[in-house]
Amino acid sequence: MALSLEKGQKVDLTKHNPNLKKVVVGLGWDTKKYSGGYDFDLDAAAFMLSGNGKVTNDLDFIFYNNLRSQCGSVAHMGDNLTGEGDGDDEQVIIELAKVPAQIEKIAFTVTIHEADTRKQNFGMVSNAFVRIVDETTNQEILHYDLGEDFSIETALVVAELYRHGGEWKFAAIGSGFKGGLRALCQNFGINV
Repeated sequence: MALSLEKGQKVDLTKHNPNLKKVVVGLGWDTKKYSGGYDFDLDAAAFMLSGNGKVTNDLDFIFYNNLRSQCGSVAHMGDNLTGEGDGDDEQVIIELAKVPAQIEKIAFTVTIHEADTRKQNFGMVSNAFVRIVDETTNQEILHYDLGEDFSIETALVVAELYRHGGEWKFAAIGSGFKGGLRALCQNFGINV
């Protein structure tokens, strides 16, 4: 049975799962009743970060227009334009042993595409979650429901995978940003 986390909690991934080699980070969401005339297009992304909390170059930003990291350790499985259906809406796969030593953290984010134009925000999103699945066994290891009501935010840092003491750990973040993808990119050191 998967471990259920709350905002701010951290858990050892590889210490308790020593055979863990490859993980699927699944992100999912639903939209509340909305009559603004636009579909909701939420976009998951991963930022590969060095010790200073910044990318080492723009290619460390893995998203729908850059589906694979240069080293091959992080792969985005494609853009879901509607979020329709149950389960994961978007997935990112991480091969833990392939992540370069200078990458200390991988931040997972979700943004709303064209949020300002479409007058959308995360207050209109419900049932958002992130989960970690062992890719080899297809067993869910942990699950984090973002139960908070974000009323004006258009971007979220959902969770982080990070190294500590030779092990990989997971942190449930749930931190909102105004300014969408641009604000996230600037926060993580990408020039936009």
